[in-house]
Amino acid sequence: MSMRILILGAGATGGYFGSLLAKAGVDVTFLVRPKRREQLQNGGLSIKSHLGDITTSVTAITRDEISNTFDAVILSPKAYGLTDAIETIRPAVGATTLILPLLNGMRHLNDLDEAFGASRVLGGTCHISVVLDDDGTIRHLSPFGSLTQGPRTAGQREAATRLQKELERGGFDARYSDDIIGTMWEKWFFLATLAGSTCLMRAPVGEIVRTDGGERFISRMLDECSAVAAACGHAPQPAAQASAQATLTDRQSNISASMLRDIQRGGEIESDHIVGDLIRRGRDQGVATPLLELAYVHLQAYQNRFKTIKAIAVE
Repeated sequence: MSMRILILGAGATGGYFGSLLAKAGVDVTFLVRPKRREQLQNGGLSIKSHLGDITTSVTAITRDEISNTFDAVILSPKAYGLTDAIETIRPAVGATTLILPLLNGMRHLNDLDEAFGASRVLGGTCHISVVLDDDGTIRHLSPFGSLTQGPRTAGQREAATRLQKELERGGFDARYSDDIIGTMWEKWFFLATLAGSTCLMRAPVGEIVRTDGGERFISRMLDECSAVAAACGHAPQPAAQASAQATLTDRQSNISASMLRDIQRGGEIESDHIVGDLIRRGRDQGVATPLLELAYVHLQAYQNRFKTIKAIAVE
């Protein structure tokens, strides 16, 4: 029996995976704001990708139009939008609804557990670079695009396996992990390094590494993030550590964190969720993170300025 899946928003990440699921015939509904609903109804959901451009007709509703609960809800908001996201999906969550968050870091799991109960909240993460253009088109920028999900407890395995079968119908790289928390940590230690370094230096990896001390700087920050993960019981696997080291010291690399793009456009950032929370967990375990803390001071200063400018604009 197929599952009824609700995807909160039709932004870059949720829109990408949701569009492919809808194209494959999976029962997918997008929960969006009225303006985005009208946009989707009139022109469908468009993706421009090196894998092929597609436009898919999709079902979209607003919060006021929720009339039933769903079998699963997929969430991929920015961390600072999680509180609003929880309240938005609440009418769609029933007694057996699964919730699959695709946020970075770990702190969101506590918020979702508190709101809906830990038995309903799976672990999940994705590896993809996508952006949403002003006209609603999703541009797929990376050569990869994977979504990984899995149970956080043995009691969730059956439900997570059922959801996995639906996700695999989408044709993208859908992965199942029995150690989903470890998988999430392996992304987090890498992402915190990428965000901390590229935002602090306002430059992509290659430009940093080509400086006199750049490779040493990034390698030391990666070591700090790895040490926190290990102290919290989720040391990166050797292959993940080697891959992160190679990616973050590639002299020709143009990659940077999406957080840097958010800063460059003057937007809000996930600094506390991705960098600040890792620092706090390290501190609790007695792990020193001086370079990451320097990056976090920089990010907090930007965030304070963003809030000031936003407050002035409201006035």
